Amino acid sequence: MEPAGRDVVVVAASAGGVEPLRVLLSELPSDLPAAVLVVLHVPPQGSSVLANILDRAGPLKAAPAEDGETLRPGRVYVARPDFHLLLNEGQVRLSRGPRHNGHRPAADPLFMSAALDAGARTAAVVLSGTLDDGAKGCEAVDRHGGAVAVQDPEECAFPGMPVAAMRAVPTARALPVQEIARWITEQSRIPVSTEDQVCDSEMEREIEQFLREAPSLGEPEGELIAFSCPECNGPIYEQRSSTTHRYVCRVGHAWSRDSMMNAQSDAVERALWVAIQRLEERLRVLERMHRSAEERGQHLSLRYFDEELERTSEALSTIRMLQSSIGRDGDSLLTD
Repeated sequence: MEPAGRDVVVVAASAGGVEPLRVLLSELPSDLPAAVLVVLHVPPQGSSVLANILDRAGPLKAAPAEDGETLRPGRVYVARPDFHLLLNEGQVRLSRGPRHNGHRPAADPLFMSAALDAGARTAAVVLSGTLDDGAKGCEAVDRHGGAVAVQDPEECAFPGMPVAAMRAVPTARALPVQEIARWITEQSRIPVSTEDQVCDSEMEREIEQFLREAPSLGEPEGELIAFSCPECNGPIYEQRSSTTHRYVCRVGHAWSRDSMMNAQSDAVERALWVAIQRLEERLRVLERMHRSAEERGQHLSLRYFDEELERTSEALSTIRMLQSSIGRDGDSLLTD
């Protein structure tokens, strides 16, 4: 029996990714001998309109993924909002497991589960998006014998995700979206050997965590470091490979280098806004007390309130300057 081609195609996109997804699906043939699984970063309260957009884009049937359905060639399975999309024993699985890189659905869990389940039969594609979700997953796909392609960064509205994927997998092909469609078609029809199976017990345990109905706490692989998880404030373990750094907590939240920096910036900004609010409240209280002391002719109290008003105003001005200076640009994190 002739070996199959790469019949599992996993695709990830984020900011600026809807149009490339639409173009990609419009260029795929109706007889594609592969199933396509798509993750787009969407908010938890979002709708599943993406499936309708992709269904109208080309000849392949696209629909929101259903838990437990068997993977079939020529179909497009679209991740639902607030659910990770996974592949397990040839079936689509949905999971409300821990967020990865601040997202659910996220690219890394899908790519890693496909690498474990389909091995060399996996083709991974990363389209426009900020930061670096998908880089760890691309590394897993490559390590298990699969192939990786990314949208040409010059063509992307936001090149962060493709650039990060290429850093994780230097052999990844960088192509315009229309050429990626042709690449997928070629990959699906060129037989690949699946004889060499890569053992990856650490990643297997991680995917098993997603498939449990009730996630359990565990000690992740890696070195315990003096960081806390931006999601749950739990202890963080650093995991390193030759191309990527990853941070995982005991609950299972996972962060890449850049998503961790991004999340920590969010946490600092939230803390600064709380400080600003408290200092403004203190100013209002001091002003009321100052007026009361002035009306009563309490000169010693007036001097005290004057000093406190000056110190609080200076502190508020400093905190406001700090808050305004904390800006972040996902793609700029990847230019160093």
